[in-house]
Amino acid sequence: MQVYFAPLEGITGYVFRNAYAKYYGGVDKYFTPFISPHTKKLMDTREKRDILPENNQGLYIVPQVLTNKAEDLIDICKQLKEDYGYEEINLNLGCPSKTVTTKGKGSGFLEYPDQMEEFFDRFFKVADVKLSIKTRIGYWDVEEAERLFHLYERFPFEEIIIHPRLGCEMYKGTPHYEVFERYLERTKHSLCYNGDINSLEALQNLDSRWEKCDKFMLGRGLIARPGMLSNQEDRETFQKFHDEILEGYDAYMCGDRNTLFKMKELWSWWAVMFPGQEKTLKKIKKTNDLREYRLLIKDLS
Repeated sequence: MQVYFAPLEGITGYVFRNAYAKYYGGVDKYFTPFISPHTKKLMDTREKRDILPENNQGLYIVPQVLTNKAEDLIDICKQLKEDYGYEEINLNLGCPSKTVTTKGKGSGFLEYPDQMEEFFDRFFKVADVKLSIKTRIGYWDVEEAERLFHLYERFPFEEIIIHPRLGCEMYKGTPHYEVFERYLERTKHSLCYNGDINSLEALQNLDSRWEKCDKFMLGRGLIARPGMLSNQEDRETFQKFHDEILEGYDAYMCGDRNTLFKMKELWSWWAVMFPGQEKTLKKIKKTNDLREYRLLIKDLS
């Protein structure tokens, strides 16, 4: 079985990835939060810092790109290969956020299969990198999945990561497992499953369910319970993991307030690991003092 760490904007940057690999591990590929090509430049400073090889030593990193313009994808793939040495790039066709989909990007691009086909035709005529995609099964209706399947079969993707929900469903309801299974039975591609893997038991059940699928991408579940894969959920390991992230942010961020903002984002996920400690968690959410924050964290441990 291969395990991939899904990207989550603002959360799974290089500071988080390095700390996770050091204290937990068990991940075969880490996908970066998406790079969105800009009008005047392909990447901003934050995006460049996140994909720098020196910031990701020893990790298999796949930069993810968010765009619906073939030329932008071609240009950024060229830069990622020539300047940074990346041979594999991932295209985001799954993000369900309204700020993304209203621009026809992420899962919003799935509404325009004709444009997608032209997009991939143009890309693969000149591409010299491996391209994988992370996709939903449609945007409005599961009937869209069949057309997307035939579209994807036309192109030489490195692999296809499927979250079997519609874009309009966001993260609600149950994944459409039957659609993923139809893809799995007929496709020429290597498939990876993504969606609602929130425990080691859930991962093992899916691995047993599908003989033809041995790749699984975890995201929200693994962020909330970082020790899930190895059953290593002791407080001492988590404290070291936490402190590594805190020091990583503090090293490059400007001011305690910005560092605390990043840590509080993570606590919106980590709070589930500390039932019965709501009072301390509330203080963590409110504090704007880094020294106080460090003391509050020790109270949790």
